[in-house]
Amino acid sequence: MTDISPSSSLYFRPTAFVDAPFDLDGKVLRLAGGLLWFSAFDVIVVDGGERGAPRLVTVKALDDFLATLSDEQAAAARVTISRISDVRAPFQLGERILRLDEPRIAGILNITPDSFSDGGRHSDDPQGAADAGFAMSAHGAALIDVGGESTRPGSADVWEGDEIERVVPVIERLAASGVAVSVDTRKAAVMEASLAAGATIVNDVSALRFDDRALEIVAKAGCPVIIMHHAGKAHELHAAPNYRDPLIEVYDWLEARIGELVEGGVARDKIIVDPGIGFGKALQHNLSLINGLSLLHGLGCPIMLGASRKRLIGALSNEAAAEDRLGGSLSLVTLAAAQGVQLIRVHDVPESVQALHVWRGLRDAALVPAH
Repeated sequence: MTDISPSSSLYFRPTAFVDAPFDLDGKVLRLAGGLLWFSAFDVIVVDGGERGAPRLVTVKALDDFLATLSDEQAAAARVTISRISDVRAPFQLGERILRLDEPRIAGILNITPDSFSDGGRHSDDPQGAADAGFAMSAHGAALIDVGGESTRPGSADVWEGDEIERVVPVIERLAASGVAVSVDTRKAAVMEASLAAGATIVNDVSALRFDDRALEIVAKAGCPVIIMHHAGKAHELHAAPNYRDPLIEVYDWLEARIGELVEGGVARDKIIVDPGIGFGKALQHNLSLINGLSLLHGLGCPIMLGASRKRLIGALSNEAAAEDRLGGSLSLVTLAAAQGVQLIRVHDVPESVQALHVWRGLRDAALVPAH
């Protein structure tokens, strides 16, 4: 029998990835229907808010391990394990299909004067902004994420009318040319106007908590929605960090929020989760989340990572300025791909797409049987 208390909560993080599944039947599982296979779980046991000793359970020994748990724990574990390996269905975005069986790039297009990295570059120039979006799409971005309000620390709120004036002309131009567009906003009125203009995904850093109407709008539209973790209240994106175990706390928060969205009429298979790197998190919290990204597959939703040019890169590279963080950003792109992240939100699209091409080439080579 196991020494795991029946009161403990169990979390399953895929690990021990293998190059290819050949001749490993019963010893490996496929991660979220993608290009990765893994041979073990890092089983995290939490009781009373404290982690127990590390446990590595191989896929081959999984049934034996589950047999040692309480009936309730084993049933919950089987649901989580099924979600980890379930195929993530593609999104139908107007005439475009966004497949989630390999990592994809979402290009950041800020129509703001004050975003931390590229503020002011495209403000008051809808055609120039759209041209930048077209260029990102031509370089391989699967999605263009258009935002009209900065969410950096200390930024001022933008009136919804101004935000609509910023993003809608750009979204209309992109969508009319067949580009898949998401709108990065917290406001229901902006969501409505953007969806009417041709956006097909809502990306809300407040996880539909800032605006009381947001959940209703997304549920009625039936569109995919990206929900991001942040620890503060609905309007507090950068609350002072206070975590005992950031990876587990972010997982639990996202799981609870997914449940609330489903109860509010949003289909679970339309929800994408984002751990919220840099939002109310210190350096060590961000690093813990990035190292543990594969745990989030247990939520059964596609994962988005937005870490491009962020402060953590500067903190690890002699305080490099935002425009000098390309190398660090690319390292996070490939790390995310290696943990099965489906959407990676970036400023530097051509370089990030190239990094994924190399990563994909290595995966393809590994999946060719040796002769």
